[in-house]
Amino acid sequence: MILSIFYYGYACSQVPGGWAAQKIGGRRVLLLSFVLWSLTCAFVPLDPNRVVLLVIARLLVGVAQGFIFPSIHTVLAQWIPPHERSRSVSLTMSGMYFGAAAGMLLLPSLVELQGPQSVFLAEATLGAMWSLLWFKYASDPPRSDHPKATAAGFGETLLPIKGNQKTKVEKGVHSVRTSKVPWKRIVFSLPIWAIVANNFTFHYALYVLMNWLPTYFELGLGHSLQEMGSSKMMPYLNMFVFSNIGGVIADHLITKKILSVTRTRKVLNTVGFVVASFALIAIPMFRTPDGVIFCSSVALGFLALGRAGFAVNHMDVAPRYAGIVMGVSNTAGTLAGIVGVDLTGRLLEAAKAAELDLMSPDSWKAVFVIPGLLCIFSSVVFLLLSTGERIFD
Repeated sequence: MILSIFYYGYACSQVPGGWAAQKIGGRRVLLLSFVLWSLTCAFVPLDPNRVVLLVIARLLVGVAQGFIFPSIHTVLAQWIPPHERSRSVSLTMSGMYFGAAAGMLLLPSLVELQGPQSVFLAEATLGAMWSLLWFKYASDPPRSDHPKATAAGFGETLLPIKGNQKTKVEKGVHSVRTSKVPWKRIVFSLPIWAIVANNFTFHYALYVLMNWLPTYFELGLGHSLQEMGSSKMMPYLNMFVFSNIGGVIADHLITKKILSVTRTRKVLNTVGFVVASFALIAIPMFRTPDGVIFCSSVALGFLALGRAGFAVNHMDVAPRYAGIVMGVSNTAGTLAGIVGVDLTGRLLEAAKAAELDLMSPDSWKAVFVIPGLLCIFSSVVFLLLSTGERIFD
């Protein structure tokens, strides 16, 4: 319960986070998010044995971190010109994969030396340091007709002033607040649903591998993932590398006019998800730890490559509402994680009840086939329904 409560808070704050970033600016919401979860992490070690406080702390951290990605995408949509969107989003998002890899390598040693409370203090310290840097150097975006925007060549990437918007001057910089969000059009937009479907699948596969791969190593292969040393970092390092490769390829295809934005998104999304599908389905076929690490690394790496498709697409179709669309999409992704982890547990319980041997990789086929088939399904949905054209003004 203590672990899962984070995801409920995280899921509930995605759309409100996008709305808040749209109203008061992604810079402020992002700073608020980091300060809130950093303070929460700092106070947890004061009384780590009280379960109620731990539950509240996990919930608060989940709520606070739910603001992060909608705010980031609001900031990127306002600051980054179209020809740099793919690699900017990919580079920004790849940090969480590098952080996961670094955490797997460093945190066990930190816990062994300083105890489990040190993890919370380390997170709080890093969050506080980042918050200070963000407070000092981040700023609101200028208007599209502001000299700064013109000189930088941002064009219509930044938010123009229209009749349904308000402008405010703070410290010499114009910021824009949209007074009305087209919720109905967002909800009934097929391209938005294509993004949502792919975010759902991405996080279903990611959370299932994150949460159940260690168990598969212990039961299905008879090995501990911790015994794999630095190789256990490979899936997340692969995500870091392939995420950035996908972003660079996408921007190259678009800026050189090799492919249109629509075709670029569809090609990278399809390649990423289809290759990941085959890798996921192949995991139970390998009976050695190295083989499973290889397959999971390929699966997660190409899923990250596919983010140059669906995970940037909301900035193509709705740059003005990028944070809100990201919030909607990421809510689906978080729910997918909750559903995937729970469903996997139920599948294994059913296999155990049917007297199947969980120490045999064959008993785990359904665990990996389901996300594999979801990858195929969502890639087809994206091929049929997505577009790279701007559909929300």
